Amino acid sequence: MIKKYYPYEYVKSVFAIDYKKLWELGFRGIIFDVDNTLVHHGDNSNPKVDRFFEKLHRMGFRTCLLSDNERSRVERFNKNINTLYICDADKPDPQGYEKAMQLMGTYRTDTVCIGDQIITDIHGANNSGIPSILVHFIKLPGEKKIGIRRYFEFFVMWTWKHRKKYRYRLGDIRRKK
Repeated sequence: MIKKYYPYEYVKSVFAIDYKKLWELGFRGIIFDVDNTLVHHGDNSNPKVDRFFEKLHRMGFRTCLLSDNERSRVERFNKNINTLYICDADKPDPQGYEKAMQLMGTYRTDTVCIGDQIITDIHGANNSGIPSILVHFIKLPGEKKIGIRRYFEFFVMWTWKHRKKYRYRLGDIRRKK
């Protein structure tokens, strides 16, 4: 039962992923969570994230933001990125993931989901039959408070690390320095 929460991969951040390798593996669409995945909760996009999306789009990737946030929040974040988006997604419900693939013109076999929360992002991707990549959630320096769900996530990741057959199912997709 707990395996439905296991990510295919785990990396430190969206910037630690080798997107060239994802492309070589046949992925063409990327579904991204926003808050604590791309920026700290509630923050606007920034030049680093804007350049990151420009690079992905130049590589040929289609991208879609999938967020439980309301439209105004997602549109504010998306202002300089100008990518597809779905707000009020009700993750982990598979409908949002399926709609994202429809918007991007991709399929389960060539789409990957990247997010920071196991209970919503990863569980939803897994429910939808989409490979998932968990990134460590973004927190500000000195920030100590974490939500109660994070304790469950720590337990899930502890068990994931000890069950080798569920780890690194996409291969080593970490970007080499």
